[in-house]
Amino acid sequence: MPEISQLPASVNLPEEEVIIIEYWEKQKIFQTCLKQSSNRPRYTFYDGPPFATGLPHYGHLLAGTIKDIIPRYAHQSGFHVDRRFGWDCHGLPVEYEVDKEYGITGPDDVAKMGIKAYNDKCRAIVMKYSEQWEHVTRRLGRWIDFENDYRTMYPWFMESVWWVFKQLFDKGLVYRGVKVMPFSTACATPLSNFEAGQNYRDVQDPAIIVSFPLDDHPDVELVAWTTTPWTLVSNLALCVHPDKEYVKLYDKQLKRTFILMNARLPILYRDTGYEIIETFLGKQLEGLKYQPIFDYFVHLKQERNAFRVLCDTYVTEDVGTGVVHQAPYFGEDDYRVCTAHGIIWKDASIVCPVDATGCFTAEITDFAGMYVKEADKLICQNLKKRGRMVHQSTVNHSYPFCWRSDTPLIYKAVPTWFIRVECLIDKLLENNDKCHWVPNFVREGRFANWLRDARDWAVSRNRFWGTPVPLWVSEDLEEVVCVGSIDELSKLSGVTVTDLHRENIDHLTIPSRTGRGVLRRVSEVFDCWFESGSMPYAQVHYPFENAKEFAERFPADFIAEGIDQTRGWFYTLLVLSTALFDKPPFKHLIVNGIVLASDGQKMSKRLKNYPDPLDVIQRHGADALRLYLINSPVVRAQNLRFFESGVHDVVKDVFLPWYNAFRFLIEGDAAKNEDDWRAALHTLIHVLFQMICLLAPFTPFITEFLYQRLRSRIDFKENLKDHAGLPIGYCRQTGAPESVHFLPVPQANKALIFTDIEETVAWMQATVELGRIIRTRVNLPLKAPLHEAIVIQSDPVVRKQIESAKAYIVEELNVRILTVTDDKERYGVQLRGVLNHRVLGSRLKQDYKSVVETVKNMPSSELEKFVQTGSITVCGHVLNEDDLSVVYTTSGGGVAEGEKKAKVAAKTEQVKTGAAVTQRYETASDARGLLVILDTTADPELEEERLARELVNRIQRTRKKAQLVPENPIVIVVSTDSTVLQRVASPTSKHMPLIQSTIKQPITVTPTRIGPTGDQELSVFGCAALPSGWTLGAEIIRETVSIPPDDFELVLFSRTDGSFSPSKTTPAMPVLSHPHGAADAHVDIIHRLTGRKCSVMLSDSQSNLLVTDSDDLLRKIRCVFGWSTSSNLRLFKSTNEQLEHISPRHLLTLNGKTLYAGVLIPSS
Repeated sequence: MPEISQLPASVNLPEEEVIIIEYWEKQKIFQTCLKQSSNRPRYTFYDGPPFATGLPHYGHLLAGTIKDIIPRYAHQSGFHVDRRFGWDCHGLPVEYEVDKEYGITGPDDVAKMGIKAYNDKCRAIVMKYSEQWEHVTRRLGRWIDFENDYRTMYPWFMESVWWVFKQLFDKGLVYRGVKVMPFSTACATPLSNFEAGQNYRDVQDPAIIVSFPLDDHPDVELVAWTTTPWTLVSNLALCVHPDKEYVKLYDKQLKRTFILMNARLPILYRDTGYEIIETFLGKQLEGLKYQPIFDYFVHLKQERNAFRVLCDTYVTEDVGTGVVHQAPYFGEDDYRVCTAHGIIWKDASIVCPVDATGCFTAEITDFAGMYVKEADKLICQNLKKRGRMVHQSTVNHSYPFCWRSDTPLIYKAVPTWFIRVECLIDKLLENNDKCHWVPNFVREGRFANWLRDARDWAVSRNRFWGTPVPLWVSEDLEEVVCVGSIDELSKLSGVTVTDLHRENIDHLTIPSRTGRGVLRRVSEVFDCWFESGSMPYAQVHYPFENAKEFAERFPADFIAEGIDQTRGWFYTLLVLSTALFDKPPFKHLIVNGIVLASDGQKMSKRLKNYPDPLDVIQRHGADALRLYLINSPVVRAQNLRFFESGVHDVVKDVFLPWYNAFRFLIEGDAAKNEDDWRAALHTLIHVLFQMICLLAPFTPFITEFLYQRLRSRIDFKENLKDHAGLPIGYCRQTGAPESVHFLPVPQANKALIFTDIEETVAWMQATVELGRIIRTRVNLPLKAPLHEAIVIQSDPVVRKQIESAKAYIVEELNVRILTVTDDKERYGVQLRGVLNHRVLGSRLKQDYKSVVETVKNMPSSELEKFVQTGSITVCGHVLNEDDLSVVYTTSGGGVAEGEKKAKVAAKTEQVKTGAAVTQRYETASDARGLLVILDTTADPELEEERLARELVNRIQRTRKKAQLVPENPIVIVVSTDSTVLQRVASPTSKHMPLIQSTIKQPITVTPTRIGPTGDQELSVFGCAALPSGWTLGAEIIRETVSIPPDDFELVLFSRTDGSFSPSKTTPAMPVLSHPHGAADAHVDIIHRLTGRKCSVMLSDSQSNLLVTDSDDLLRKIRCVFGWSTSSNLRLFKSTNEQLEHISPRHLLTLNGKTLYAGVLIPSS
């Protein structure tokens, strides 16, 4: 990397990042880090495996950034961190892609193709986007080992998964059962409950009420409500609550008699169009038999005593009619209730007339072959025709969708292999408490609640591409052998095995030990979440290899993923580690929220509602994206609406000021003989070096960029004296480490910690923040000076601290006077309590009104105590900060609380004229009792100062647009007919010192428009002409700008002489167009890559050289084009012929010629 003595005024950070990546790879910086730390204590990190069947999105980039920062920081804190990338290769995501590509609609199509052919296609696409993943990951600046990755399809990984399952089997935690489960008809497989919980959507479904006439009284009908009409064909019972009140009523309009829950009458009736005949408890309905709504399973009325009323307390008063129809093989509660009442049992034939694709089977003759959701409409028509439809409407509700295919799930009974989790709940909660979560509320709330309601885990899937479930069973399922390794299978089957996928082992049999013939493998494969939950063991092939290393490094020190993984990877990791070792799988966890589109919607490729991540990186740089993401609520498990403008703001507000501070350091050596300057530079070097080391894990590129240009100026012996043991291999012969990422995290110097100063700065920042809130609220820009800011605080220590920071606050808030006081009465300030009505209304019940009245009349002194203590007792109830907030009001009734608006009109003291004036106060306060009041009274003098600041802002914008740097000698001409602006910008203006303190270039104002050759028209300026020695060159830029309510013209001319000339050589200026005189020699430059053009003056009109030699010319061109990598930048006579070095004596031979500037590409 180049070490340069001069930097351009602008820098292209994305281009510099690419150069840094090339440097890292060429010098093997990451690999060197791992080698040099190999003998350090281990810091263990698990990388959750993504699928490579899709491209990385912002969620991956966010998690990847977090997973890069922590290991980098751990490494720089003295640890060795192995960072292996992992890939999830099995399961629905891969199969779904193959099914789409080859038109596979179900298991029959796979059978025709053959499992081997099908799995070969899965294997072929599983790493479809791996190269793009590696490119994006590296471009993000993430250091991770792709060469030693793990993949869930590797045989050694699958073998460890088998070992995990066998341990659970031997512990009695595995069983086979028929259970109603979420079922994906698109993928033809059941899903676990936590998978079903990952993708809920608000949908509109039919909501119908149907009738069930009683056998003994056909004119009396039970009415039930459902949102799944398709399940009615499988109805076997009805359920009511035994202890709730039910009614038998006569419907006057329909002339029918119905039974439903009394509390649910409003679902059918809004008026008195009915007559109640009888009221009774639900238990009195138990055992009543009714007429089946469809006759497909009417034979079960005799065989199983079906089609009767059952009782269970799960029936609620919240929805429906209080009569719930029971389809036991399509609902969890239905299955439980019907089992408890003997309508179904373990060995009974299953009433489940829906196949794996969600279509009715042949026994449902009226709707055979139809997809169940599509059959809803025809079923409703059938019910209407037969008079069984009582009421029909729709309902909007939240419904689960398949996380892979994005299609609605159904609930369906399927035979499945389960892991017992419900018996582990207490241990899961105990181990969860041993983990440190960031933020902690996710662990204590969302995750702990999920664990408390954990269900047994269905780990088998009726699919093909996955790790096969290693169970060999007899035909009657009475003999089961669980295989835990490749070697064990080879011994039991007598066949050598090298790969564990289905096509390689499904045909293998194991002799029965009990005389049941041969045992055959069950057809299922593992849920891919079981594989990813096994990754701590399988990634190191435990226990077959690395047993000692695993024992020393388990559990992991750190993991990180999105909040959706509370029901995914975080959960499966904890279940398996608890079942295997009764330990948590990790010590520390960072949970990030979800990155949404700018409109708050989910990012969608179809809607194209977000910018491509690589495009954002190309425009702003990876560091900017990293810092934008981690400096947002999304790292606290909250959602983030992504705005590309926010990434740009990081560059503008963080990186460019940082870069300019560094550039100031580089440029500052010209004054190194001055003691004060040298001391200041020493401090700046120290601060920049510490910042670079501290921020290296967060922004690896810009820190490397700055470090490479700073390391020649650092005394590493001095700066690293507190870091004994820094390996010699870190440093080159010069003593400077080759990368900033070799350096340790700086240690805090306790001698430099001053808590009183920190507290003062904190109060200063709070004061400034409140003042800016006011300015934003009333639309007063910071450039508009105000007369006074009043800070009211009751604590004398705090007031003293704020007073000590007075100069900073006055500058930051742009006010003339700062008054710090505790005198609220002088400004008419009072306190008022505001209750949290939503919380307290339900909690206080009948006492609520008296509490409201008491707080309403509560004196300010009582509320002051509440502000200090955080609690207060009102009418016997203790209120805290969640229940009560305090706002400040003024005599005019305005409120001063955060963003709430407060405007008051108050009489002030007599001004010099003796007349009373109306003064405008705007206020804001915080929870610590700090109140800031801004005097926003209009003042002509302050208005002129505002115009001066606005003028400076417009001039600086124009200079930036013209790609000028501060050293470029120019003349600024303001053409305006505004007398106020003319007065502000005149040479004698009292505001000129303020303007010149920033501009540092001559400025003049004229009421008339100036032509392109300004020196011919300067006599109209009102200042006769330019001062002696000034010579105007060409016009650089002309802009019409606005300072409301006025528009004016701003013209910038080059200047070749005069008292404003900087003492050192100035960079060349880009010139749009200008006439060259006989003596003012120039050379034209064309950027070889972009085609940009500029002209550089070689001499002025008096033949004085403005450029010393060709090297000086090259430096000026760099400043124009924004190049910072000087080592490869060259000048060329033509597009290919390089320009040799030119001495000052021969420099003018370039006059009028065109040269080319570009990067010299070294020969290989």
